[in-house]
Formats: sequence, C-alpha cells, structure tokens
Amino acid sequence: MNKIRAAIVGVGNCASSIVQGVAYYKVANDSAGLMHWDLGGYSPTDMEFVLAYDIDERKVGTDLAQAIFAKPNCTAVFAEVPPAGVKVSMGKVLDGMADHMEHMPPDRSFVRSKAAEPSRTDVVAALKATRTEVLVNFLPVGSEDATRFYIECALEAGVGVVNCMPVFIASDPEWEAKFKARGLPIIGDDVKAQFGATIVHRALTNLMRQRGVRMDRTYQLNTGGNTDFMNMMDRGRLMSKKISKTEAVQSVMAARLADENIHVGPSDYVPWLNDNKLCFLRLEGALFGNVPMNIEVRLSVEDSPNSAGVVIDAIRCCKLALDRGLSGALIGPSAFFCKHPPLQFTDDEASRMTEVFIETQSRVAAQ
Repeated sequence: MNKIRAAIVGVGNCASSIVQGVAYYKVANDSAGLMHWDLGGYSPTDMEFVLAYDIDERKVGTDLAQAIFAKPNCTAVFAEVPPAGVKVSMGKVLDGMADHMEHMPPDRSFVRSKAAEPSRTDVVAALKATRTEVLVNFLPVGSEDATRFYIECALEAGVGVVNCMPVFIASDPEWEAKFKARGLPIIGDDVKAQFGATIVHRALTNLMRQRGVRMDRTYQLNTGGNTDFMNMMDRGRLMSKKISKTEAVQSVMAARLADENIHVGPSDYVPWLNDNKLCFLRLEGALFGNVPMNIEVRLSVEDSPNSAGVVIDAIRCCKLALDRGLSGALIGPSAFFCKHPPLQFTDDEASRMTEVFIETQSRVAAQ
C-alpha cells in the first residue's frame, strides 16, 4: 500500500510528537499507545511528511527532523528521527503568532524568520509539487486568518485536511460545503487528546447523566508551560478555544448548564511545566433525594504526545476517505477525534461510528 503523503503547518510540539512517533513505531516491538496499528490497511509507519511550514528562523530552512527539536519546542524526546529530506519552508504569518511571543526569554520566544512569506500561489504549487494528500493544521490557537489561508490553499490544490485547531472549518456549513464541492474530505475541528482534560471531563459528565446524577456546576482548569499556553496568555485569542472546549462538555450533559455554572478553558502559563499539562476538574451535583456530591480530579499528561496519538489515526481516516472518493466532513471520525465536530455524539457512539467507517472503507477496498 502507498505511503500517506502529509504536509504539516506549524512545526511545534505537536508536530514534533507525531514525527517522532512515526520513527518510534518503525522500531518499536509493540503497539502500546495506539488506538489502531492497522487502520484500513495503513500502519503508523506509512506516514511520509513531504512538506512543512513554520515562521521561526531556527526551523525555517532546516531538515524537518532537526526542526522538531529546535526551541521553543519543549516536548518529550522519545525517538531518534533520521533526516527527513524535507526542509521546513517559510510560512504565511498573518495572525499565526501572538505579538508577546517575540518578547519572551530567548529559549521560550519565537524568532520570526526574515525569509519571504509565500503567496497562496506558492503554497498551492508546493502542495501539488510534493503530491501532498493530507494537510495537518497545527497552527496556534487564535490563528483564524492563517488557518483560512492554508485551508483555501488545500482546497485549490486538491488536498484533504485534518484541522487540529479550534478554528471552525469542518463544523462551519459554508466551509464544509466547499470541501464537498471539491470532492475532498476534512476531519475537524480542534483535536481531542488521547487521554486529556476534555475526554476525561466528558466521560465523567456522561457517567453522571447515565447514573441519574444531576450536574449543577463544573470547572476545568488547565495549566502548562509549552508554546500553546504561552500563546494563550493573549486572552483575545481564546474565543474559539473556549467555545470548543465548553461545547465538548455541554454536549454530553442531560441538560445544559447556565454559563455562570460552567468554566472550561486554559487558565495559566507556568514555564517550568514545559509540555506537561496539569488539569484540575471539579463536578458538583445531586444524588438520590437531592443529596449533594462532588468529585475532583487532577490529571497530569505530556500534552503533545497525547495529541499525536489521535492525529495519527485522523490522518489515516482522511487518507481512507481520499482513497474511496468521500468528501466533506467525516462525521464519525470528526466526532471521535475532535472537540468541535459538525455533529456531537457521546464518545462511545463516536467510537462505534469511527470503527464502522474504518471497517466499511476497508471492506470497499477489498472488493
């Protein structure tokens, strides 16, 4: 079976983890940490990263295998990555970087490259020249204009998309219609981690609903020290992120909570945490006889590998859709892999729908 030719937009910690992951599973003796080894005939090692964009001078012009370890990246190093043979290209800046990130300490700040930014024509030409099949959007939260720039490029170049960020593309009917019209698939929006704050919050919320416990109030507070949390110090960039994370929890409740009774979102940047994300959850409600209860959870995870475990499956599902000529938002995979899909389902139902999608498309291939 052919390789999956993928392009990465944003060579940050998440990109580092997925590139490392492909190298790791080429030599690993087991499939620990994967939801699927074989997904419709594609293994994790069938990824080939053929194009990458970033705007930091420490990454632009360097081999992708070197760029993923350049500052300000700070995620865990868990694999030796051989040279990729792909140099990181200068990207389009637009709103892809918060102003304050150029003024942080040297090992934390972005150093904007002086290389010329590409035009839309340039990016489309590069996607076509590299025969990219799936574009993976890893831009920072709040990169509304920059995300739309690359999505337009993908549409023009005939490329499927996995939108890992909370800019609403797959879940926007107008954008989704553009993918339908072009005969291209998209999975989005805003990736759920493999075992992160949102998935745990949803699981507990769904459990309360199933067991007849009334939810009264809840919060999710997140802290971390990676560039994602640094970027989100600019609260003006957080609107879509808060909507995405809040709706992911509200959607599995028996009854929606009033805004004053639910708080879900990033809380603070703590530099020495690096890529470790700490989540604090509290759920308050009432049991039989209106007797009060509450539960508190502290979750500590390495943020970016947690994301990569899901993205590696999303890319393969997008490739399956390309192989079968499917277009528009992939409903089951989007609901399972993302916080803000076009249609919300419980995680159990979304998992079942995704397995049906994989099995159905695999069966089509075998016929």
